[in-house]
Amino acid sequence: MTPIEDVRKEMKKYEERRNEFYDLFDQQIPKDKNGLFDFENAPKLDAKEVYDLFFKLDYQARKIRGLLIEARDIKVG
Repeated sequence: MTPIEDVRKEMKKYEERRNEFYDLFDQQIPKDKNGLFDFENAPKLDAKEVYDLFFKLDYQARKIRGLLIEARDIKVG
């Protein structure tokens, strides 16, 4: 697999993780009349569930970052 193919593959996984994260919001947080999340009237979310989804999303973002740095031979730090 080429570096760009690796990035594309991981970007698809990132989108899946992002969708999972927003699915939780869509399922548990009502929307206001403008279609925005109404956090004022939302029930409390399970912190562990939110953390687990965020961790997966963040991990995927960091994985992509590493692939891009490697593919472009970017010097960091």
